[in-house]
Amino acid sequence: MSELDELFQPQVTTASGQREQPFDKEAWAQKKQELRQWTYETIDTATADIAQNGEQFQHYLDVQSRFDLYSVANALLILAQRPDATRIADFDSWKEQGVYIRRKESGFYILEPGEEYKREDGSTAISYNPKKMFDVAQTTAPKKESPIYPDDRTRIKALMDRSPVAITIGDALPAEVHALYQPDTRNIVIRRGLGASDIFRALAQELAHAEIDRGHNDYSRSHYNFQAYCAAYMLCKKFGVETASFRFGRVHERLKELEPQHIRAELTVMKDAAHDISRRMHRMLAQQRQQQPNRSDSTR
Repeated sequence: MSELDELFQPQVTTASGQREQPFDKEAWAQKKQELRQWTYETIDTATADIAQNGEQFQHYLDVQSRFDLYSVANALLILAQRPDATRIADFDSWKEQGVYIRRKESGFYILEPGEEYKREDGSTAISYNPKKMFDVAQTTAPKKESPIYPDDRTRIKALMDRSPVAITIGDALPAEVHALYQPDTRNIVIRRGLGASDIFRALAQELAHAEIDRGHNDYSRSHYNFQAYCAAYMLCKKFGVETASFRFGRVHERLKELEPQHIRAELTVMKDAAHDISRRMHRMLAQQRQQQPNRSDSTR
């Protein structure tokens, strides 16, 4: 390239009159790759942290319960960077809502799906790109009011709505067992006379078992007890049910021998079970809210 070629390149100057450097595509691609690698390393580090510490594991479940539409990897990234986040969006999305990022606030990163590509073996995969996000607490948006949860009866009815298995009440359960999913008959039996919180906690855990079980006659309750227990915790957190009875002090014993990707596979099982139940609950509660004005109109 001739030394004179630069005379024909577009010259961009800043407001102060200084010349801006031309866009360096290779440098941009390098920084993007470094950031992507950082997110992967952060995910692995966060995975190892929650596997070693019950309190940290519980914090992860809290984050995942608030962001049940997000992947396990992104929940771990949020945990590592902004564990108290409640509602997140990128800069443009906040701006579209008339909301702006406060001065001196720095964003944090999650991963979003990019383009498909071919692996060397011919299979198709999806690349993931870092995306900068901001929590609502970092913006000019007004503080959101505390959530209003449904009453006990409505909450339990929502939990039972469109259950994948039959739910019956009984008196013959073993001592201290509040509810029991039975894979062979594909039904749940719940103890008679329980209080509302006990019903929700017990039924949520057994419904999680039912969600995880695909009805192949080879389901092992003991293998999936941990995932169902964690799914029940996330549902309780999401719908305002007391969680003081949950304990995660022995999480290290459950996860200590697993590689990070296998731990995330376990987390995905519990997240998916909780999300499927939560989605049904939200559908039922939304339908009920839509019907309330009609009921009030009919009483006039």
